[in-house]
Amino acid sequence: MAWTAHTTDHIAPLERAAAWSAVIANVYFPLQLTYRSADRFRGDLTTRSLGSVGLSRLRTEPLQYERLPRHIGRTTEEEFLITLPQRSPIVFRQMNREVRCDAGGFILERGDAPYRFSYEDSNDLLVLKVPKTLLAGYVPEPDRHCAKVFDGRSGMGGLFSSTARRLYRQEIGSIAAPVVSRHLLELLTFALEDPGAAEPDTISSVRAAHLRRAEEFIQSNLSDPSLTPELIANACGISKRYLHDLFRDVNGTVSQQIRDQRLVAARNMLEVARNRTIADIAYRFGFSDQAQFSRLFKARFGQTPSEYRSRSASV
Repeated sequence: MAWTAHTTDHIAPLERAAAWSAVIANVYFPLQLTYRSADRFRGDLTTRSLGSVGLSRLRTEPLQYERLPRHIGRTTEEEFLITLPQRSPIVFRQMNREVRCDAGGFILERGDAPYRFSYEDSNDLLVLKVPKTLLAGYVPEPDRHCAKVFDGRSGMGGLFSSTARRLYRQEIGSIAAPVVSRHLLELLTFALEDPGAAEPDTISSVRAAHLRRAEEFIQSNLSDPSLTPELIANACGISKRYLHDLFRDVNGTVSQQIRDQRLVAARNMLEVARNRTIADIAYRFGFSDQAQFSRLFKARFGQTPSEYRSRSASV
Protein backbone atom coordinates (compact mmCIF):
# COMPACT_ATOMS: atom_id res chain seq x y z
CA MET A 1 0.00 0.00 0.00
CA ALA A 2 1.16 3.57 -0.73
CA TRP A 3 2.98 5.69 1.80
CA THR A 4 1.81 9.16 2.83
CA ALA A 5 4.67 11.55 3.53
CA HIS A 6 4.78 14.70 5.68
CA THR A 7 7.70 17.10 6.16
CA THR A 8 8.41 20.51 7.64
CA ASP A 9 10.80 21.39 4.80
CA HIS A 10 8.31 23.56 2.93
CA ILE A 11 6.56 25.11 5.93
CA ALA A 12 7.42 28.67 6.95
CA PRO A 13 9.35 28.73 10.26
CA LEU A 14 6.67 30.62 12.19
CA GLU A 15 4.02 28.14 11.06
CA ARG A 16 5.91 24.92 11.75
CA ALA A 17 4.79 24.27 15.32
CA ALA A 18 1.07 24.51 14.55
CA ALA A 19 1.39 22.61 11.26
CA TRP A 20 3.40 19.75 12.78
CA SER A 21 1.03 19.46 15.74
CA ALA A 22 -1.82 19.03 13.25
CA VAL A 23 0.12 16.31 11.38
CA ILE A 24 0.78 14.38 14.61
CA ALA A 25 -2.88 14.67 15.65
CA ASN A 26 -4.04 13.37 12.28
CA VAL A 27 -1.65 10.41 12.09
CA TYR A 28 -1.75 9.36 15.78
CA PHE A 29 -4.12 11.39 17.99
CA PRO A 30 -4.15 14.88 19.53
CA LEU A 31 -1.09 15.63 21.66
CA GLN A 32 0.51 18.72 23.13
CA LEU A 33 3.95 19.21 21.58
CA THR A 34 6.79 21.13 23.23
CA TYR A 35 9.63 22.14 20.92
CA ARG A 36 13.17 23.04 21.87
CA SER A 37 13.13 25.63 19.08
CA ALA A 38 9.80 25.76 17.25
CA ASP A 39 10.90 27.96 14.34
CA ARG A 40 13.98 25.81 13.62
CA PHE A 41 12.30 22.48 14.20
CA ARG A 42 12.52 19.85 11.46
CA GLY A 43 10.53 16.64 11.12
CA ASP A 44 9.63 13.94 8.59
CA LEU A 45 6.83 11.40 8.91
CA THR A 46 5.82 8.62 6.53
CA THR A 47 2.82 6.42 7.22
CA ARG A 48 0.65 3.72 5.70
CA SER A 49 -2.01 1.21 6.76
CA LEU A 50 -1.58 -2.54 7.04
CA GLY A 51 -5.19 -3.59 7.34
CA SER A 52 -6.34 -2.07 10.66
CA VAL A 53 -2.77 -1.42 11.83
CA GLY A 54 -0.97 1.84 11.10
CA LEU A 55 2.79 1.72 10.45
CA SER A 56 4.84 4.91 10.47
CA ARG A 57 8.37 6.21 10.64
CA LEU A 58 8.88 9.45 12.53
CA ARG A 59 12.16 11.36 12.30
CA THR A 60 12.42 14.63 14.21
CA GLU A 61 14.61 16.85 16.29
CA PRO A 62 14.17 16.77 20.12
CA LEU A 63 10.53 16.93 21.10
CA GLN A 64 8.13 16.30 23.97
CA TYR A 65 4.63 14.90 23.46
CA GLU A 66 1.90 15.00 26.11
CA ARG A 67 -1.47 13.27 26.07
CA LEU A 68 -3.64 15.40 28.36
CA PRO A 69 -7.10 14.77 29.85
CA ARG A 70 -8.62 17.34 27.50
CA HIS A 71 -7.39 15.30 24.52
CA ILE A 72 -8.78 12.05 25.88
CA GLY A 73 -12.24 13.51 26.37
CA ARG A 74 -12.60 13.69 22.58
CA THR A 75 -11.55 10.07 21.99
CA THR A 76 -14.03 7.90 20.09
CA GLU A 77 -11.91 4.74 19.91
CA GLU A 78 -9.17 3.58 22.26
CA GLU A 79 -5.84 2.93 20.54
CA PHE A 80 -2.34 1.82 21.46
CA LEU A 81 1.00 2.92 20.05
CA ILE A 82 3.96 0.55 19.98
CA THR A 83 7.13 2.63 19.59
CA LEU A 84 10.57 1.33 18.58
CA PRO A 85 13.32 3.99 18.87
CA GLN A 86 16.03 3.46 16.27
CA ARG A 87 18.55 6.17 17.11
CA SER A 88 18.42 7.59 20.64
CA PRO A 89 16.66 6.95 23.98
CA ILE A 90 13.10 7.95 24.73
CA VAL A 91 11.63 8.71 28.16
CA PHE A 92 8.03 7.69 28.74
CA ARG A 93 5.76 8.30 31.73
CA GLN A 94 2.28 6.82 32.18
CA MET A 95 0.29 5.41 35.11
CA ASN A 96 2.77 6.81 37.69
CA ARG A 97 5.70 4.97 36.13
CA GLU A 98 8.55 6.52 34.16
CA VAL A 99 10.90 4.43 32.01
CA ARG A 100 13.78 5.05 29.64
CA CYS A 101 13.84 2.98 26.45
CA ASP A 102 17.11 2.89 24.51
CA ALA A 103 17.39 2.20 20.80
CA GLY A 104 16.79 -1.50 20.32
CA GLY A 105 13.91 -1.71 22.80
CA PHE A 106 10.23 -0.90 22.46
CA ILE A 107 7.33 0.31 24.61
CA LEU A 108 3.52 0.37 24.59
CA GLU A 109 1.51 3.56 25.12
CA ARG A 110 -2.19 3.75 25.99
CA GLY A 111 -3.95 6.44 24.03
CA ASP A 112 -6.86 6.60 26.49
CA ALA A 113 -4.71 7.59 29.51
CA PRO A 114 -2.52 10.68 30.05
CA TYR A 115 1.18 10.31 29.29
CA ARG A 116 4.39 12.19 28.58
CA PHE A 117 6.88 11.04 25.92
CA SER A 118 10.13 12.79 25.05
CA TYR A 119 13.64 12.52 23.65
CA GLU A 120 16.54 14.92 24.14
CA ASP A 121 18.37 14.10 20.88
CA SER A 122 17.20 13.78 17.29
CA ASN A 123 15.40 10.50 16.88
CA ASP A 124 14.13 7.97 14.36
CA LEU A 125 11.06 6.06 15.55
CA LEU A 126 9.09 3.19 14.10
CA VAL A 127 5.52 3.35 15.40
CA LEU A 128 2.60 0.94 15.16
CA LYS A 129 -0.91 2.22 15.86
CA VAL A 130 -3.36 -0.52 16.86
CA PRO A 131 -7.01 -0.23 18.00
CA LYS A 132 -7.41 -1.54 21.52
CA THR A 133 -10.25 -3.85 20.45
CA LEU A 134 -7.91 -5.46 17.90
CA LEU A 135 -4.88 -5.71 20.20
CA ALA A 136 -6.97 -7.16 23.05
CA GLY A 137 -7.90 -10.02 20.74
CA TYR A 138 -4.23 -11.03 20.72
CA VAL A 139 -2.96 -9.77 24.09
CA PRO A 140 -5.29 -10.15 27.10
CA GLU A 141 -5.40 -6.94 29.13
CA PRO A 142 -2.79 -5.08 27.07
CA ASP A 143 -2.82 -2.23 29.62
CA ARG A 144 -0.60 -4.28 31.94
CA HIS A 145 2.26 -3.99 29.44
CA CYS A 146 2.28 -0.18 29.28
CA ALA A 147 5.21 1.83 30.64
CA LYS A 148 7.52 -1.18 30.47
CA VAL A 149 10.61 -1.60 28.30
CA PHE A 150 10.82 -4.71 26.11
CA ASP A 151 13.96 -6.11 24.50
CA GLY A 152 13.87 -5.70 20.73
CA ARG A 153 17.30 -7.20 20.05
CA SER A 154 16.91 -10.88 20.93
CA GLY A 155 14.32 -13.61 21.32
CA MET A 156 10.75 -12.99 20.21
CA GLY A 157 11.19 -9.27 20.78
CA GLY A 158 14.04 -9.25 18.29
CA LEU A 159 11.93 -11.14 15.74
CA PHE A 160 9.05 -8.69 16.18
CA SER A 161 11.34 -5.65 15.83
CA SER A 162 13.19 -6.95 12.77
CA THR A 163 9.88 -7.83 11.10
CA ALA A 164 8.53 -4.33 11.74
CA ARG A 165 11.67 -2.82 10.20
CA ARG A 166 11.42 -5.10 7.14
CA LEU A 167 7.76 -4.21 6.65
CA TYR A 168 8.69 -0.55 6.55
CA ARG A 169 11.11 -1.20 3.70
CA GLN A 170 8.87 -3.51 1.64
CA GLU A 171 5.98 -2.81 -0.67
CA ILE A 172 2.86 -4.69 0.44
CA GLY A 173 -0.32 -4.99 -1.61
CA SER A 174 -3.78 -4.30 -0.19
CA ILE A 175 -4.71 -8.00 -0.33
CA ALA A 176 -1.66 -9.11 1.66
CA ALA A 177 -1.76 -6.22 4.17
CA PRO A 178 -4.35 -7.70 6.60
CA VAL A 179 -2.49 -11.05 6.64
CA VAL A 180 0.83 -9.33 7.28
CA SER A 181 -0.63 -7.21 10.10
CA ARG A 182 -2.04 -10.31 11.80
CA HIS A 183 1.38 -11.94 11.60
CA LEU A 184 3.00 -8.84 13.11
CA LEU A 185 0.51 -8.75 15.99
CA GLU A 186 1.10 -12.43 16.67
CA LEU A 187 4.84 -11.75 16.94
CA LEU A 188 4.13 -8.82 19.25
CA THR A 189 2.03 -11.10 21.46
CA PHE A 190 4.85 -13.63 21.74
CA ALA A 191 7.34 -10.83 22.46
CA LEU A 192 5.21 -9.38 25.28
CA GLU A 193 4.53 -12.72 26.90
CA ASP A 194 7.67 -14.66 25.99
CA PRO A 195 8.20 -17.13 28.86
CA GLY A 196 11.89 -17.38 27.98
CA ALA A 197 12.37 -13.71 28.86
CA ALA A 198 11.20 -14.08 32.46
CA GLU A 199 11.82 -16.26 35.47
CA PRO A 200 9.38 -19.06 36.42
CA ASP A 201 6.00 -17.59 37.33
CA THR A 202 6.22 -18.08 41.08
CA ILE A 203 9.66 -16.53 41.45
CA SER A 204 8.83 -13.76 38.97
CA SER A 205 5.64 -12.78 40.79
CA VAL A 206 7.45 -12.64 44.14
CA ARG A 207 10.21 -10.45 42.72
CA ALA A 208 7.62 -8.23 41.01
CA ALA A 209 5.77 -7.80 44.30
CA HIS A 210 8.98 -6.87 46.15
CA LEU A 211 9.93 -4.41 43.40
CA ARG A 212 6.48 -2.82 43.44
CA ARG A 213 6.62 -2.48 47.24
CA ALA A 214 10.05 -0.85 47.03
CA GLU A 215 8.92 1.57 44.30
CA GLU A 216 5.84 2.51 46.33
CA PHE A 217 7.96 3.12 49.44
CA ILE A 218 10.31 5.36 47.44
CA GLN A 219 7.37 7.29 45.97
CA SER A 220 5.87 7.82 49.44
CA ASN A 221 9.13 9.03 51.00
CA LEU A 222 10.68 11.28 48.37
CA SER A 223 10.83 14.21 50.78
CA ASP A 224 12.89 12.24 53.32
CA PRO A 225 16.55 13.31 52.89
CA SER A 226 17.65 10.11 54.66
CA LEU A 227 15.95 7.86 52.08
CA THR A 228 18.62 5.23 51.36
CA PRO A 229 18.79 1.67 50.03
CA GLU A 230 19.21 0.46 53.63
CA LEU A 231 16.03 2.23 54.73
CA ILE A 232 14.07 0.86 51.77
CA ALA A 233 15.32 -2.70 52.24
CA ASN A 234 14.45 -2.63 55.94
CA ALA A 235 10.97 -1.25 55.25
CA CYS A 236 10.32 -3.97 52.66
CA GLY A 237 11.74 -6.79 54.80
CA ILE A 238 14.45 -7.77 52.31
CA SER A 239 18.24 -7.56 52.22
CA LYS A 240 20.02 -4.63 50.61
CA ARG A 241 21.73 -7.00 48.18
CA TYR A 242 18.37 -8.44 47.08
CA LEU A 243 17.01 -4.89 46.68
CA HIS A 244 19.87 -4.01 44.33
CA ASP A 245 19.22 -7.21 42.36
CA LEU A 246 15.56 -6.21 41.93
CA PHE A 247 16.48 -2.91 40.35
CA ARG A 248 19.02 -4.56 38.07
CA ASP A 249 16.02 -6.47 36.67
CA VAL A 250 14.70 -3.15 35.34
CA ASN A 251 18.08 -1.84 34.14
CA GLY A 252 18.65 0.61 36.96
CA THR A 253 19.98 1.16 40.46
CA VAL A 254 18.21 2.03 43.70
CA SER A 255 19.97 5.38 43.97
CA GLN A 256 19.11 6.22 40.37
CA GLN A 257 15.46 5.38 41.02
CA ILE A 258 15.37 7.65 44.08
CA ARG A 259 17.01 10.51 42.20
CA ASP A 260 14.85 10.12 39.09
CA GLN A 261 11.60 9.92 41.04
CA ARG A 262 12.56 13.03 43.00
CA LEU A 263 13.34 14.90 39.81
CA VAL A 264 10.07 13.84 38.19
CA ALA A 265 8.08 14.87 41.28
CA ALA A 266 9.92 18.19 41.43
CA ARG A 267 9.27 18.79 37.73
CA ASN A 268 5.55 18.20 38.25
CA MET A 269 5.49 20.61 41.19
CA LEU A 270 7.26 23.27 39.12
CA GLU A 271 4.23 23.20 36.81
CA VAL A 272 1.42 23.27 39.34
CA ALA A 273 2.87 25.10 42.38
CA ARG A 274 4.02 28.35 40.80
CA ASN A 275 3.87 30.17 44.14
CA ARG A 276 6.69 27.98 45.49
CA THR A 277 10.29 28.96 44.88
CA ILE A 278 12.66 26.61 43.09
CA ALA A 279 14.76 26.36 46.25
CA ASP A 280 11.68 25.37 48.26
CA ILE A 281 10.83 22.64 45.77
CA ALA A 282 14.42 21.37 45.78
CA TYR A 283 14.43 21.05 49.58
CA ARG A 284 10.92 19.56 49.51
CA PHE A 285 12.22 16.58 47.56
CA GLY A 286 15.41 15.92 49.48
CA PHE A 287 18.01 17.83 47.46
CA SER A 288 20.75 19.34 49.61
CA ASP A 289 20.85 22.68 47.82
CA GLN A 290 19.41 24.49 44.81
CA ALA A 291 22.65 24.32 42.80
CA GLN A 292 22.77 20.52 43.08
CA PHE A 293 19.08 20.31 42.14
CA SER A 294 19.53 22.56 39.09
CA ARG A 295 22.56 20.59 37.88
CA LEU A 296 20.78 17.23 38.17
CA PHE A 297 17.56 18.61 36.69
CA LYS A 298 19.34 19.94 33.61
CA ALA A 299 21.24 16.67 33.16
CA ARG A 300 17.95 14.76 33.32
CA PHE A 301 15.63 17.01 31.31
CA GLY A 302 17.94 19.16 29.18
CA GLN A 303 16.96 22.50 30.74
CA THR A 304 17.23 24.23 34.11
CA PRO A 305 14.26 24.31 36.52
CA SER A 306 13.68 28.00 35.81
CA GLU A 307 13.75 27.38 32.04
CA TYR A 308 11.32 24.49 32.41
CA ARG A 309 8.93 26.55 34.53
CA SER A 310 9.01 29.45 32.05
CA ARG A 311 8.34 27.20 29.05
CA SER A 312 5.55 25.28 30.73
CA ALA A 313 3.90 28.56 31.69
CA SER A 314 3.95 29.77 28.07
CA VAL A 315 2.37 26.60 26.60
